Amino acid sequence: MALLLEPSPEQIKVEKVYREMGLNDEEFALVEGILGRLPNYTETGLLSVMWSEHCSYKNSKPVLKRFPTSGERVLQGPGEGAGIVDIGDNQAVVFKIESHNHPSAIEPYQGAATGVGGIIRDVFSMGARPIALLNSLRFGELTSPRVKYLFEEVVAGIAGYGNCVGIPTVGGEIQFEPSYEGNPLVNAMCVGLINHEDIKKGLAKGVGNTVMYVGAKTGRDGIHGATFASEELSEESEAKRPAVQVGDPFMEKLLLEACLELVKCDALVGIQDMGAAGLTSSSAEMASKAGSGIEMNLDLVPQRETGMTGYEMMLSESQERMLIVVEKGREEEIQVIVKKYGLEAVAIGKVTDDKQLRLIHKGEVIADVPVDALAEEAPVYHKPSAEPAYYGEFQAMDVKAPEVNDYNQTLLDLLSQPTIASKEWVYDQYDHMVRTNTVVSPGSDAAVVRIRGTEKALAMTTDCNSRYLYLDPEVGGKIAVSEAARNIVCSGGEPLAITDCLNFGNPEKPEIFWQIEKAADGISEACRTLKAPVIGGNVSLYNETNGVAIYPTPVIGMVGLIENVAHITTQDFKEAGDLIYVIGEAKHEFGGSELQKLVNGEIYGRAPELDLEIEAIRQQQLLSAIRAGVVASAHDIAEGGFAVALAESVMGANGLGASVQVQGEALVELFSETQSRFIVSVKPENKDQFKQFVEATCIGVVTEHTNLIINDSFGKKLVDLQVEELLSSWKGAIPCLLNSKA
Repeated sequence: MALLLEPSPEQIKVEKVYREMGLNDEEFALVEGILGRLPNYTETGLLSVMWSEHCSYKNSKPVLKRFPTSGERVLQGPGEGAGIVDIGDNQAVVFKIESHNHPSAIEPYQGAATGVGGIIRDVFSMGARPIALLNSLRFGELTSPRVKYLFEEVVAGIAGYGNCVGIPTVGGEIQFEPSYEGNPLVNAMCVGLINHEDIKKGLAKGVGNTVMYVGAKTGRDGIHGATFASEELSEESEAKRPAVQVGDPFMEKLLLEACLELVKCDALVGIQDMGAAGLTSSSAEMASKAGSGIEMNLDLVPQRETGMTGYEMMLSESQERMLIVVEKGREEEIQVIVKKYGLEAVAIGKVTDDKQLRLIHKGEVIADVPVDALAEEAPVYHKPSAEPAYYGEFQAMDVKAPEVNDYNQTLLDLLSQPTIASKEWVYDQYDHMVRTNTVVSPGSDAAVVRIRGTEKALAMTTDCNSRYLYLDPEVGGKIAVSEAARNIVCSGGEPLAITDCLNFGNPEKPEIFWQIEKAADGISEACRTLKAPVIGGNVSLYNETNGVAIYPTPVIGMVGLIENVAHITTQDFKEAGDLIYVIGEAKHEFGGSELQKLVNGEIYGRAPELDLEIEAIRQQQLLSAIRAGVVASAHDIAEGGFAVALAESVMGANGLGASVQVQGEALVELFSETQSRFIVSVKPENKDQFKQFVEATCIGVVTEHTNLIINDSFGKKLVDLQVEELLSSWKGAIPCLLNSKA
């Protein structure tokens, strides 16, 4: 087979070959100015991938600067593989969330699997042992055959990778909306534990030190994956299938254990995952952060395919690979460690003092580019922003309450909506008990994992109601952070920090950029008020299919500290006779609600209001009561409103029921999605002490009879359902939709 000749620098410019790689005319001119000459084919590839939105955040940097990123406990904020937060006793929690949306749209199993693999490497590259995985998923409606296929394959990919690598998948969330029909969202989060002295960073320090390659061999999979993630999906996207990487969880497990041993070896100077943009990003970023350069001989790169060009090796996103920097002369110590795990550590280069990334292949220099140009000097765009017309229309609406005639049937219908319905079909495929530290499994407000050898535990969650963000991105951003914090507090934890995954449409459209800006403002304000800084994350833009954007979906991953395992709280009612309280009053708020979608089939109007000061006070009051040991169960009121939250508290209560009385207008009391509200149960002997901590209204009691009764203020029954009926609607919905032939 004849080798294809790479175009010359002159051809690249004249024929505008750079456009196919993702650079525009102005960016190519900037490259020419930086280098003082025309770039060759490999250099153009390096710069195009590092200047993609996925690697450079060139469209989102101005917005990201708004986030609060520091705090008393923050040991590492944005800029490394993952953020790190101190949890006392010389321990820290390491966590991050990232997207793998476009790959999952065209190859859902491998797209999801490699998304999990990548986020795990981000955490153990910091020196931390991964202890838990979570995810946040978005799909179109489950009535579409293609959506069913994507849903089933994504879940299988997450399960296949996480289960094999031996890290429990403990929680997450899933939402189904028409806007995700062609562009699903697959966001994966990993949480790890580390001792302070083991923290490592991706730095190529020490002139003359050796650059080594550890892990799987390099193939042609994933070439230009980062660029692919920085453009809209279209009919042609199917042709990009080869850009999706292929994962090997068993190799990842070996790499994980090898790296955790390496970080304890003082010969190791720096370590970074070869993630998006592979060898290019890891080498350029490590050198740029350290103020140094790197020279690599690509002939030495372990390759699993023959005849690979330097361009292909540098842009490959083959999985399960790490780049490390080692003290010169101590390479053998590293090789001895990794050999125990059946891996090779191969010296492929050295640290230099000239701040250049120099690549040698077959005896020739095939690229010589400033590392700062690659890692730091991508152009930053302040995109035009314009309020979309629909926003003003929604704000001006006087939204009427949806019409409901039968409260029993409406509650059952809401429980069978896929966004609310039990996700047991999903998490039954995940091994959430591996390593035996999972205390609260998927299905409660937050997952809880104990920290062995201590009295502490970590609560963790992912949250985002994208309907609210579509109606009002600023308010929706506040709600996303607040709901995550509510879930942590309901589990007995103090919110520590967040990691976010900002999933939006095309930022070059002013209405989309407006959504991004407003959502960031809302997230920032909530993080400041709730004292939960942003310690890292990911931006995923261009989530559009044939010009139609997804709902704005900035997913919030949050971790909280439970100081003592005795404080762990779940949403299920515990004992007959316990008193049921509600915190917060319902208002006439149905914009973006599950009831609105169920009855009217569309989303419109104003999002629910949120007062962050009230939110913070109620969270602190409830957490104080939980720590005082006077709360039996706690659950936040979210999608579907009070009636759904009450049903969820009963359905897991193992043979118990509930009888409550509500005041005010029945429809509002049952189904409004007013924010900053909780349902709490308390033992009768603790009620006086509970009321010292929390402003709450006693509305009823946990009963021995297995039905849910909700009366109005006159004693008239609004809802009277057997718990079995509730469970049948809630648990059967997703399996039923998947098995239907439609």
